[in-house]
Amino acid sequence: MKNEQRKVYILGSNRIPFFKSQTAYNDVTRKELAVAALNGLVERFHLQGQLIGDVAMGAVINGVGDFNLTREAVLSTNLHPETPAYNVQRACGTGLETAWQLALKISSGAIEHGIAGGVDTNSDLPIEVSSDLQKALLNLHKARTFGEKISALSGLGFSSLKPKVSNVNEPRTLMSMGQHCELMVKEWGVGRQEQDELALASHLNAAKAYEQGFFKDLVSPFNGYDKDGTVRGDTTLEKLAKLKPAFDFTGAGTLTAGNSSPLTDGAACVLLASESGAQKLNVKPLAQLIDVQATAVNFVKGAGLLMAPTQAVANLLVRNNLTFQDFDFIEIHEAFAGQVLCNMKAWENSEYCQKTLGLKSALGSVPRQRLNVVGSSLSVGHPFAATGARITGTLAKLLAQSGKKRGLISICTAGGMGIAAILESV
Repeated sequence: MKNEQRKVYILGSNRIPFFKSQTAYNDVTRKELAVAALNGLVERFHLQGQLIGDVAMGAVINGVGDFNLTREAVLSTNLHPETPAYNVQRACGTGLETAWQLALKISSGAIEHGIAGGVDTNSDLPIEVSSDLQKALLNLHKARTFGEKISALSGLGFSSLKPKVSNVNEPRTLMSMGQHCELMVKEWGVGRQEQDELALASHLNAAKAYEQGFFKDLVSPFNGYDKDGTVRGDTTLEKLAKLKPAFDFTGAGTLTAGNSSPLTDGAACVLLASESGAQKLNVKPLAQLIDVQATAVNFVKGAGLLMAPTQAVANLLVRNNLTFQDFDFIEIHEAFAGQVLCNMKAWENSEYCQKTLGLKSALGSVPRQRLNVVGSSLSVGHPFAATGARITGTLAKLLAQSGKKRGLISICTAGGMGIAAILESV
């Protein structure tokens, strides 16, 4: 085993167009989405037949039949069939978590290169049966006599036959992320217009990026589409203002379908390697992965569910002796416009930074002109596990294309967690 720490590079990425759930990919499985993203990467970087060191992907919404989803997806691609693969799940941070894990393997010398990513679809939802029906079916499976079979099914009522549809509500609070974010925006005084303005900027930035061809070598065509189906370049503040609250119906709600990321189907992946690994694949690196941090908050005791990125980012900046002004691009996952704004207000708040983040003073303001310059989840969509890979690939290209030095990633996730990363140009 080599005892060395090697630099880790982002060589490139690929994703398929993202679409609102139960629309364009209504009849497509999560495995097919993952295969499409992976094969797009294989084609773009001429990886046909390549034996890759490892592949790590995951899905937040998964079915029992996909217990080995990533390996099965790899076997359906043009990669070498002996390429190992495994599943990972850190909610909406999965795509970045997988990159981090593979980066550690590359850095240690265990592998030369790897593919990280994620996939999610709310169109291929696993449907569960009730606990009563589950027990009855298991007993029926064990039954040997006719009497035992009748006994196994006895006691089942009509309500037992009602299916259970998967969701991402928090099990400990039984509240959705949107409901939790409503509490956050009220606590931080974030208004409806602020949220709509950030949503508008996301759509306009994404639309402009598409017009300029930015996504041409990031998004591979799939199922007859070559562009995200959720980008609204023609939206306006007036249109956004007409939308009704989506989570708080008391008259005080400010989160709407327009300033919240849509339920989205899609997949994304990133190619990582050491310097020697990049040379072997004959691919020029775009950016270097410098550092990653994951954190969590105790939202059950009152902390904002989606505030953990404030700590993750703070830890990264302190550890690397950086401020927001040292970053040329700042990519904050837009789960909700309100979530982004609450996080940014927290970093500007001295009391919060001192008492909650353990800092001596406020972390400072995020330069708005550097924030999500080609759009983010509000506009291009948010297939939960794919978002981290989508952002990583986007930021790596931004750094390489612009010649700028440094970029920051911040992602909030379910369970009161956050994950953040620093990338630098090469």
